[in-house]
Amino acid sequence: MAKLIVLSFGEGNLSNGFAAVTVQLWNENDTYPAKIIGRLAAAPKLAELYRQWRLLYLALYQRLGFGLRLEIETADVTNVSEIELGDLCQQLSDQLNHWLNSEPFQGIDRWLRTQLHPSDWVRFIIETNDPLLRRLPWHLWQFFEDYPKAEVALSTPTYQRSDQLPTGRALAQVKILAVLGNSQEIDVEQDRATLRQLSRDAEVEFLVEPSLEELNESLWQGWDILFYAGHSSNDEESERGILQLNQTDRLTLEQLKYALRRAIAQGLKLAIFNSCDGLGLAQSLADLHIPQVIVMREPVPDVVAQTFLRHFLTAFAGGQSLYASVREARERLQGLEDRYPCATWLPIICQNPAESPPSWQSLRGAIGEAAGERSLPRSQSTHAVSRTATFGSQSQRRRSTLSAIWRVCLISGLVTSLVVGGRSLGLLQPFELRAFDQLVQLRPAEPPDDRLLIVTVDDADLQYQEQQGMVRKGSLSDQALVQLLQKVEPYQPRMIASDIYHDFEFEPELASYLQQHDHIINVCRIGQAGDEATQISSPPDIPTERLGFTNSVVDPDGVIRRHLLGMPSDDACPTSQSLSLRAAMGYLNSLDIPLQFTEAGVLQIGEVSFPKLEFNAGGYQLSAAEANGYQALLHYRSAPFAQIPLRKVLDDSLTSSQLAELVKDRIILIGVTIDNVDSHFVPYRNRLMRIEIPGVVIQAHMTSQIISAVLDQRPLLWWLPQWLEAVWIGCWAWMGGMLVWWRPLAGISLRSPSKKHSPSGKNRTALKLGLTIGLSLIVLHSLCFMALLWGGWLPLVPAALALMISGGSVAIAKSKIPTKP
Repeated sequence: MAKLIVLSFGEGNLSNGFAAVTVQLWNENDTYPAKIIGRLAAAPKLAELYRQWRLLYLALYQRLGFGLRLEIETADVTNVSEIELGDLCQQLSDQLNHWLNSEPFQGIDRWLRTQLHPSDWVRFIIETNDPLLRRLPWHLWQFFEDYPKAEVALSTPTYQRSDQLPTGRALAQVKILAVLGNSQEIDVEQDRATLRQLSRDAEVEFLVEPSLEELNESLWQGWDILFYAGHSSNDEESERGILQLNQTDRLTLEQLKYALRRAIAQGLKLAIFNSCDGLGLAQSLADLHIPQVIVMREPVPDVVAQTFLRHFLTAFAGGQSLYASVREARERLQGLEDRYPCATWLPIICQNPAESPPSWQSLRGAIGEAAGERSLPRSQSTHAVSRTATFGSQSQRRRSTLSAIWRVCLISGLVTSLVVGGRSLGLLQPFELRAFDQLVQLRPAEPPDDRLLIVTVDDADLQYQEQQGMVRKGSLSDQALVQLLQKVEPYQPRMIASDIYHDFEFEPELASYLQQHDHIINVCRIGQAGDEATQISSPPDIPTERLGFTNSVVDPDGVIRRHLLGMPSDDACPTSQSLSLRAAMGYLNSLDIPLQFTEAGVLQIGEVSFPKLEFNAGGYQLSAAEANGYQALLHYRSAPFAQIPLRKVLDDSLTSSQLAELVKDRIILIGVTIDNVDSHFVPYRNRLMRIEIPGVVIQAHMTSQIISAVLDQRPLLWWLPQWLEAVWIGCWAWMGGMLVWWRPLAGISLRSPSKKHSPSGKNRTALKLGLTIGLSLIVLHSLCFMALLWGGWLPLVPAALALMISGGSVAIAKSKIPTKP
């Protein structure tokens, strides 16, 4: 059942007490109230506790960096802490309940409890002009704990129903005037966003930092709801509220008296001041007999104001009464009190008892009132059906969401086109390759590939050959090579490949040995088109099937990231297969694993296909010459290969068992490891320095890649088709826009200005935007890294760039949204 209770304090104050306290109670459909009179004793301690609480409240928020307009006397407050404020809150609550449980008032309390049931909807109006009584936290009274459907409101002792003028306006649309005042150091964009979610049954007009003339003119047009967000304060002497319309103009509501009176006469039912110290504003509007006002009784943090508005409108839209909606929204603020102490103390309704509170049903034109909401009976005032805004219907939320998604899609589409276009021109290739290197280096360690052995030829080996009287024309003499072959051959290596050029006749002993063994591969170099100087001929009389070229493709930064498997031969080097492919296939052929090309021209070894690197694959944008031959991405193994110096094999330093363990069933690669001779950069760094490794070691990585992919199912590096990469980039652009559009970016500040300079709201918004984008980039990086563990090279730099540009563009667009939705 719905109840209306009015508690009138009459003459008196907390210092002297109240000689006559009157309580009137109306049941639903009652014409006349039940009435009881009591009194309340003086409570000077309660007044002093409130004064101390307010000083601590203001000082604590100032210490935490939340600016306040009100000055704090430092002599009164020192060493402010949340614990001290919490203790004072408890003392104030205890003292308030002690006062209301005192003997003079107990009769009223007991009588009320005989008239009420805990399930009753109760509007409890405190009727007083005493400024201190109006500021007390009445919701802490035990009465409101025992009656969970009761909510308190304030009223002046003098009120009447406002005279209504005919408007000639249908109820099809509710008109809302939203004034966004001076927002320096705060963020009112969340208030705007919440109001923009109103349904199609409402027309919302925004005035952003208007002048007095603009606001005055708008008020004359007639509205159902007046909303204000921005800075406001209270004049300590006159107890009148002050609004800051913009960064220069301050005004009292007296300066809008005629416009407000006209607006009330034309149907203004509810004013919401989502700003600091609103009791003075409510007092001014009460003098004009406005039906209802919702204000914050003290300075309010930005986040608290935004959260209250969102929860209040949601509950109100769900069909709850005005009072029930305010109580629910107020109590939900408790979740913020670990950061914003006393948040639940702030919202308060200021009610004209002669008017009926608006309800969702009445706003829709339905007959009747919401539970617990009725005006005083017609014997004291004339009942009128109230109208207010319609909020949050499912259809509107859907339309609002689709509208936001459409805007973000438009921006993200343009950003995606810009990034993909710049990428196709090769502008991002250096950055993508560097990002790829960083991801490669982050991979966990792999076990070594024990199918390969590298016999190295270094400076000490050159000296060893000279000491042994071996005549050499290059780094490896024929005598040393034939001795090496004779040493390892008894231990049955699968393949032997020499990565040392030999473009002259073999000595007879070595030539004879090579003719008798078909598992030894020699090398040559295919020349560039029209440039014979780049050719290195193959050794004479070596069959083509025992030749492999050593050509490699080097990126503009000097790093080898690609694996050249095949290319057209020339006269000097009559082979189309690389040394690594020849060596790997020699090993795999012994296992009856063939090499073939599919109808689409894709190289396939066994069941594994080696995708050809196209000119625009992954982060590359290659020219036709750069993409020449059959190239794949080189998946370096993050583990060293077994190596042994040439002299160690030749000088019998190793026992037969040691040599057998090193050689049996392995591919033996022979190559030079002398500094600055045939060495190349790879996608690894030692601190800031790039790592350079010998060519024979790179050949080992290439050979291992082929064998490991076929036998161990080690993933080859792959990339997305170009169209799918564009989709990937577009998704991140859209995500960046949506994160900025929907994420609350409000600064943590109070809705009253500060005499001290604290970080501006724009800086805090930029900080939160940066944190949001930063977290998204971490997620993007993590996804790209996890994909690389499975061989996938996903566009990291283009996606990150699209996310940041789109997020920044949406943030700018959001700040430039026209004031009228």
